[in-house]
Amino acid sequence: MPNMLHANGRAVVIRAIRIALVCGFLVMIGRHYHAGLGFTELLILAEDGHVFETPALQAIPHYHHPSGNSYDGQYYVQLALDPLLKDPRLDRSMDNPPYRERRILFSWTAWLMGLGRPAWIVQAYAVQNVVVWLLLAWWLARRYPADDWRGLAVWIAMMFTHGLLASVRMALLDGPSLLVIALAVTLSERGRPIASALLVGIGGLGRETNLLAAAALGGTLAKPRRPWLTIVVGAFLIVAPLALWLDYLRSIFRDTVLTSGGSVTWPLTVLADQWWMIARAGLRGLPRHWGHAVALLSLTVQAVYLAARARPRDPWWRLGIAYAVLLVSVTPAVWEGDPGAATRSLLPLTLAFNLLLPSTRSFWAWLLAGNLTTLLAWRTLA
Repeated sequence: MPNMLHANGRAVVIRAIRIALVCGFLVMIGRHYHAGLGFTELLILAEDGHVFETPALQAIPHYHHPSGNSYDGQYYVQLALDPLLKDPRLDRSMDNPPYRERRILFSWTAWLMGLGRPAWIVQAYAVQNVVVWLLLAWWLARRYPADDWRGLAVWIAMMFTHGLLASVRMALLDGPSLLVIALAVTLSERGRPIASALLVGIGGLGRETNLLAAAALGGTLAKPRRPWLTIVVGAFLIVAPLALWLDYLRSIFRDTVLTSGGSVTWPLTVLADQWWMIARAGLRGLPRHWGHAVALLSLTVQAVYLAARARPRDPWWRLGIAYAVLLVSVTPAVWEGDPGAATRSLLPLTLAFNLLLPSTRSFWAWLLAGNLTTLLAWRTLA
C-alpha cells in the first residue's frame, strides 16, 4: 500500500509538471496572437514580399514581418488557399513551384480544417503545428507509465527539442510530418501493416523524406500469413499517393516536376565539413552561432547511439537508422543558419533516439548529450 501511494503521488507530480509545461507552451504561442490578424505572425510573411502574394492571400488581413524576414510557411499557406493549383498566378508566389507543390499534404489538411473558407484556412494553417504539438504531447505521454521520471524526461526532451518548436514557430511541415510518422510506426507495432503503409504513403505527400519511414515497416509487412501479398500491397500503398500527385503535377509543369529541390549528396562529406568548421571556430573561442554547434553535436550523438546499439527487429531503430543515413547525406543548405533546418528535417531520428534510450545508468548521460537543442527552446518560441 505505501508503495502504491508513493507511485500515485509521483504520478500526480509528473502530470502537474506536464500540464504546467503545456500551459507555458500555449502562453508563449499566445504572445504571437494579434487582434484582427489572429496567429498569422507564425506564417513569417515579410512586408516587402506582399507583391508576391496571391490575390487570395492579399485579400485576407495578416501580419507582416520587417523586410527580408520571410520563410517557407508563406508558400504552403498559399497552396492551402488553392489546393488543386488551379490559379496560374500561384506560380509567381513561389520560389520553386514544382518543389513546393510536391509537398501538398498539410496545405490540404489546413483547407479541411478551415472548411474551405479562405480566412479560416489561413488561420488553420498558422495553428496547425500547435494542434500537432498537443497531439504529439498526448501520444508520447501515453507511451510511458504515469509515474515514470525517465518517461517525463524523454517527454520534455522531445516536446521542447529545437526542430519541433521551430516547426511550430514558423508554421512548417516538419512537426505534422513527425506526427504522421509516429502514428504509422505505432500502427506497425500493433500489427497493422496495411494501415501503416498507407499512412506512410500519405505522409510522403507532406515531405518526400517521410517515405523513409517505410524502413520501420519491414518486419511487420513480412509477418502475416501471406507475406508476399502483404509486401506487394504495402509497397504499392507507400508509393501510390505521391506517384499519383506527381502525375497530376506533371500535367501542370511537364518535365520540370522532378528537376528541383534535391537535398542529398555524397555521404559524410557535408557532415565532416560541418564538424571541421565548428572545430576551427572552437580554436578561436566559443562559436558565434553556438546553436549550430549544439545541433550538430546532438544529432551526431543520436546517430552514433543508434549505430552502436543495433536493434534491427525494433521498428523505431529501423526508423532512426534510416534518418541517421539521411543525416550523413544532406546538403549544406540543410545546415545553413543557427542552428539551421537539420534539427527539423531529422526529427524522426530524434524521436527514435529518445524512445530507444537505455534503462541503465547511462540513460541520463545519453539523454543530455542527445538533446542539447532543448537549450534553445524558449529562444525558438520567442
